Amino acid sequence: MLNQLSIQNYALIDALEVHFNQGFTTITGETGAGKSILLGGLSLVLGKRADLSALKENSRKCVIEAQFGIAGYGLQPFFKVNDLDYEPQTILRREILPSGKSRAFINDTPVTLQILSSLGSRLVDVHSQHQTMQLTENEFQFRVLDALADNGKLLQDYTINLQEFKKVEKSLNSLLDKKANTLKELDYNTFLLEELEKVTLRSGMLEALEEEQEQLSNVEDIMLLLSQSDQLLNEEQIGLLASLNGLQQAFQRLKGFGQSYASLNERIQAVRIELDDIRGELDTLKDGVEADPQRLEEVNGVLQQLNDLFKKHQTDSVEGLMAIKETLSDKVAISITIDSDIEAHEQQQEKIRLQLEKLASEIRSRRKAVIPELKKSLHERMSSLGMAAAQFKVEIQEASDFKPNGKDNLSFLFSANKGSSFGALKKVASGGELSRIMLTIKSILAKYEQLPTLMFDEIDTGVSGEISNKMGDIMQEMGESMQVFSITHLPQVAAKGASQFKVFKTVEGNTTATGMRLLTKEERVQELAEMLGGKNLTDSALAHAKQLLG
Repeated sequence: MLNQLSIQNYALIDALEVHFNQGFTTITGETGAGKSILLGGLSLVLGKRADLSALKENSRKCVIEAQFGIAGYGLQPFFKVNDLDYEPQTILRREILPSGKSRAFINDTPVTLQILSSLGSRLVDVHSQHQTMQLTENEFQFRVLDALADNGKLLQDYTINLQEFKKVEKSLNSLLDKKANTLKELDYNTFLLEELEKVTLRSGMLEALEEEQEQLSNVEDIMLLLSQSDQLLNEEQIGLLASLNGLQQAFQRLKGFGQSYASLNERIQAVRIELDDIRGELDTLKDGVEADPQRLEEVNGVLQQLNDLFKKHQTDSVEGLMAIKETLSDKVAISITIDSDIEAHEQQQEKIRLQLEKLASEIRSRRKAVIPELKKSLHERMSSLGMAAAQFKVEIQEASDFKPNGKDNLSFLFSANKGSSFGALKKVASGGELSRIMLTIKSILAKYEQLPTLMFDEIDTGVSGEISNKMGDIMQEMGESMQVFSITHLPQVAAKGASQFKVFKTVEGNTTATGMRLLTKEERVQELAEMLGGKNLTDSALAHAKQLLG
């Protein structure tokens, strides 16, 4: 509920601070006193856009602040999502600077105008004869039916399932698109994969093949050089091993003449061992080297295949070809396994669809069940508001697809007079009729859900005294369970309020200002008397005013 409203430097208001109570509050004042200014200031703090014309004095900033008690509104998730500090007593503030810049705050935290407006719409609901189009919107009409049908939990479950249904549907469509694209490329990818599979790819094979090719291409030179090396080692007279024998024998005798000779002898022995090892490896190499034109042809063929594949796949390494082969293998495998993935998604989607159908059917049944009750309540209340002939036709038909709030099409038709054909509210109902219908529906809704503070702005304009009295009764009844405001010119409505505020205008010198204050019981009598008979108070007007106040 709105506990306090503070306005500084806005339009004709220099400084104003008022406190409000729970229940039904009426706001009165002469035409032009500034009731619309007050509503305008409240609208700004609820998120309406503003400009410099809002400033009373262009040299000072405009500050509007409203304090709300929100403990019963279930708004904790809103504050969490928007990273705001939740306070049971929450303060909304709007500042308009002389530069024209506007700032918004929730509990002293800067917020965007969108966030302020989103919270504001949950705290105050403003209605006037020109702001009843919400009544003609299908979404609002569904909300009324669902409130009476107590569909809250069902709709919550339906929403969760619908979100999951759309998520699976999106994944399924993605798989179907992927399959279509994969099938287009399957033949080509399979061909490329088979081509790569003809070569046994392994890391380091290119270097090994190039080395083998080099050896096979130069086998005669290798054999000649190996033969010459063998002669240098093994020649009986001048070979390295024969020469080393004499050196070895000499140092076998010298080693006994000192440590330096002994050290050299050890090194000579090591050289002999190394040369013997080299001779053994040389013999092995000689035995292994032979001309093999067939193998050379095979190696050249594999190298040519690799070079062709390098060019085709724009890579320069066997490792690159191996990575491409793996990618192609995955693509071909996907085309083979994607059908099973699609089938799994289709089964999951069908399971969720059946659950949605079940929930939607139950929601529809409960909606249909409360239509007679809604029509009866509307007819009874509309009759008391001077529209005894008013009739409503509410019909629900199953829709072809799932909607955000079920699977229904709702037809909410109205006829103001007997014999008149039914039509959509926005086409056949006048502004005054829409106001009375909206008041009636809000009064019904108030019994089933927690409504925000309601602000009725002269919705009783143009109605008779008796009807306005009934409208006042309805707002008074609503005030027993919630906070309701009515800006009114009618004394019959004004008297119904648990409290009454008067908006007035003062002139000091060349300055005009708008103010607002809570009336005492005696002041209410005088205010109502003036509303009944004008400034010249008569005993009958005063008596009538007292009678209205009970």
